[in-house]
Parts: sequence; C-alpha cells; structure tokens
Amino acid sequence: MRLATWNVNSIRARVTRTVEFAVREDIDVLAMQEIKCKPEQFPYAEFEAAGYTVEAHGLNQWNGVAIASRAPIDDLQIGFPNMPGFAKGHDGPGAPQEARAMGATIDGVTVWSLYVPNGRSLDDPHYRYKLEWLEALRGYTQEALAADPDLALALTGDFNIAPTDADNGDPTVVEGVTTHVSPPERAAFQALLDAGLADTVRPLVPTGFTYWDYKQLRFPRNEGMRIDFILGSRAFADAVVGAAIHRNERKGEVPSDHVPVVVDLDLDGPDDDDRPMIF
Repeated sequence: MRLATWNVNSIRARVTRTVEFAVREDIDVLAMQEIKCKPEQFPYAEFEAAGYTVEAHGLNQWNGVAIASRAPIDDLQIGFPNMPGFAKGHDGPGAPQEARAMGATIDGVTVWSLYVPNGRSLDDPHYRYKLEWLEALRGYTQEALAADPDLALALTGDFNIAPTDADNGDPTVVEGVTTHVSPPERAAFQALLDAGLADTVRPLVPTGFTYWDYKQLRFPRNEGMRIDFILGSRAFADAVVGAAIHRNERKGEVPSDHVPVVVDLDLDGPDDDDRPMIF
C-alpha cells in the first residue's frame, strides 16, 4: 500500500492537481484535509474516473476531511470518541463538533485523516480547544492499542504542531509568542508517541518541511514548517519500507500551502513486495 496525506486547502480549487498527483505517484490511499466543502459539493467524478472511491466529511466552507482509496473503504468513522467541539463564545461541553476527523479500515489498516485545530494564538479559546482535542485523540489512541496491540493504525494529517526546533524554519513562529511550537502543544504531540505511535517519515526522510506560508516569500526562502505527519502504531510502523515528502507540489499554478507526505507499506512481508522504496 502506498499511503499519502495532504492538506489540499480546498479540493474544488485543486482537484486536478490532487488527482494527477495520486495517479502519477501510484497512491493507493490518500487522506485529505481542509477540503473546504460539504460532501455533496465534493468533486467525486474526477477521483472515480481515476479509479478511486471517496468518503468525505465537511460541514461548511471551512475544515473538512476526506479519504480516497483504490481498495474498499470499510468501518467508516466520523470523529473519534470524546472528540470535543468548538464554537465561539461556547464554554464547557456540548459545543458542536467540527469536520476534523475521519477514520476507516482499508486492507486491514485503520487510517485516520485528521485536521488538528490551529490554536490561533496562545491566549485564544481555540488554543485550549486544540489541547483538549489532542488529549482526546491520545485517549482514543491509547485505548485502541490497548484493546488490540497488533492494530495497524495510522494517524495522518495536518497536526499544526512543529514538534522539534528542526521542524520549524519560519522565523515568525517563536516559542512563547505563537502557536505550533509552545511546550504544551509539543507535549501533546509527544503524548501521542508515548501512547504507542511512531513518526514513520522522519527516520527515512531526515530533513524537509511540509508547509510554507503563502506570504513573505516563505517558500522561495524555504522558511517552512513540518506539521504534516503519518504517525503509526508498531504494527503499522514495522510495515513502512519507504517515505517521501513531495516538496515540488508547492510549486506551479494554484498550489496548496502544504505538500503531500507519503509512505510505502509492505503488508505481506519483504519477499512479496517488489515495489522500489521511495525517498
């Protein structure tokens, strides 16, 4: 299986680029974030013509997640257990949930497409929401792996966290001043790893960012951040045989501000996989 995650930043604006990438790179499963549309507005036809089935979850012109797959999509889940909601001016439990999480089982792998809340600023209620959201995700992860230690689980998507200083090349993102690099956010990311997940890309791709702001020539200057991840359980991580960050997708016409992150999985064992590793 070749699995990719990509914050496409409006699928209707970038459907041609997205489908062409999936076909060209022989992607089997593509998790998308920030699709910015309702399911009835999703451009299914272009994906179906390329051999993909799509499940989409969106509530309005913001957020939204989707999964496209060549293989059947089973056990679809919208949101994870205890996922908090958010609404401006709404304190406490019961806030409406946003379209930020979709999970499914594909060829025995549980794949989640996740769009972690941004946080906005360190004193914004959205920042507290982000930390609560991540804590609920950690709880789901820990419980899922405790129930089935051999579960092949992948949490993919835009985490809106640069977990180490090496993952932040944007000079305007500063600890103590902005989100994405604050100690509580980084601790929340580490808590996911402590719950039984591993970063499956960095060991194979030791450098590179996944996001560059559109403003102030961030991309030409390579002042980016690595905030898009494929985190995997032990069973998933053990099957990863290659990985890539597709930086060139930030170039050209109408690019997203994020680029795809890809891993190759050998689900049958080394003797049965004749695909080349990708780096």
